[in-house]
Amino acid sequence: MILVTGATGTVGRAVVERFPAGVRVRLMARDPARITGGGPGAERVAGEYGDPRSLARALAGVRTAFLVTTRVGGGDDAAFVGAARMAGVRRVVKLSAAAVLDEGAEDLITRWQREGEELLRASGMEWTLLRPRAFMSNSLSWAASVRSEGTVRALYGGSGHACVDPRDVAEAAVRVLTEEGHASRAYTLTGPEAVTAVGQTRQLGRLLGVGLRFEELSVGQARAVLAGRYPAPVVEALLQSAQRQLAGAKAGVGDGVAALTGRPAGTFTAWARDHLAAFAPAPVTEGAGA
Repeated sequence: MILVTGATGTVGRAVVERFPAGVRVRLMARDPARITGGGPGAERVAGEYGDPRSLARALAGVRTAFLVTTRVGGGDDAAFVGAARMAGVRRVVKLSAAAVLDEGAEDLITRWQREGEELLRASGMEWTLLRPRAFMSNSLSWAASVRSEGTVRALYGGSGHACVDPRDVAEAAVRVLTEEGHASRAYTLTGPEAVTAVGQTRQLGRLLGVGLRFEELSVGQARAVLAGRYPAPVVEALLQSAQRQLAGAKAGVGDGVAALTGRPAGTFTAWARDHLAAFAPAPVTEGAGA
């Protein structure tokens, strides 16, 4: 039995869709009713990292688990690793981040990911680490302004980032979860090239057939935007991360996707083409507003 945590998140949803037929899968989420996909044979279970009883139920009979945590600075990794060890889980595959290898990356988010990795390594269970760069799907945060104003706004628009298609991360995760030979290994997952927000804006514009504008945010403006989504310590960590990107720390391209999937990593253009409806203005109905 394979347990997938975070089954309603970006990668979790994509992982659920990619398991081969016949693989026994249990999908965990705070609200199992929100889980989509997985086929009729997939089990759905309610589970919260802060609820030991729910973790014990979710982990009963599980041999391999896919661990996704998002509460920065919380004790979710420790809670899950402890519960998995008690349940007799053999192997845990953790979704971490490529930043753990970045020299000089000492922001809150990266420290938290490093601590989670160390907990897993010291657990006595088999472990595998998947370390993606940021997901191409993060650009969906631009969708509203693209639709309404034809504008992308971002910090440091000329800085390169080898962001990765989350579908590639999901496929890599399924390979690791269902194959042997990945114990005590870590894989860095990137896209095939470093792209910039300015370049992504041009690509989106070409696909949409319109001329999109790019407006660079100041650090203060970016802080204000992020403050609407995240707690202040996380906002500062993200701004520090952006500064490292500006210095070139996120431009390196790795072969982790190809090593695990047997094919090249997907491009931003391919991802954007498949998600173009999110950026396209709604069609104007003839006679509307008359």
